[in-house]
Amino acid sequence: MKHMTTQITLFIIARNEADKIAKCLASAKDAVDEIVLVDDSTDDTAAIAKQFGARVYTHPFEGFTAQKNFALSQVKTPWALSLDADEVLTPELAQEIRQAVQNPSVDGFELTRVNCFLGKRMQHGGLKKEHILRLVRTEKSRYEGGLVHEKLCVQGPTSRLKNVFMHYSYNDIETYFEKFNKYTTLAAQTMHQNGKKRSFLAVLFIIPLEFLRRYVLKLGFLDGVRGFIWASFSAFYIFVKYMKLWLLNTRDNK
Repeated sequence: MKHMTTQITLFIIARNEADKIAKCLASAKDAVDEIVLVDDSTDDTAAIAKQFGARVYTHPFEGFTAQKNFALSQVKTPWALSLDADEVLTPELAQEIRQAVQNPSVDGFELTRVNCFLGKRMQHGGLKKEHILRLVRTEKSRYEGGLVHEKLCVQGPTSRLKNVFMHYSYNDIETYFEKFNKYTTLAAQTMHQNGKKRSFLAVLFIIPLEFLRRYVLKLGFLDGVRGFIWASFSAFYIFVKYMKLWLLNTRDNK
């Protein structure tokens, strides 16, 4: 790994990502000086990361916000870069990251994520490009949020880099629903902890609106069958999340 005056650590949380982690870490080798992996796996994720020189910490999963804050707390360099195991930097972005952290007037940078779904890059449906804060001054940063939908925050001015990174989120439907079940459960638990309620009639109204938003308003139909699948799954996510919330609230009333 290259060493420059301003050093960067890549930090990742992972669970059973042995099939993806090597590609992610290889893509970042020219962008960072150190790697921190917080692991909760039963496969070879940690062993593969150690081959890339990563400092690996085994830590029980207590929600995405807590897990990522723990990972961020292990970063010892002035700058920290956050990636998920299924994300890959382009060479252009890796080089741009190296140059960006030399700027003394910026404390964080948004990166542009391009999403792939079922093996193909998506152009519509809300998946084409997402601008996400991922590169930050370590001492000024922290995650906020609940068990899921964590958000990286930085105290200070931010900017945006021009090059993109790739998100290979769901290569097959089986993988989608493995994550789907976990995320809907965590989302429902977060809403339940915050005292949220939603009537069944409201949910019936929200579901078709979510499909129409993804498939029509965000032009998901232009992505063909994948666009239809994504819009349908997104609407189903809303339904399952709120039905899990309903069940938690029902149990409280017994």
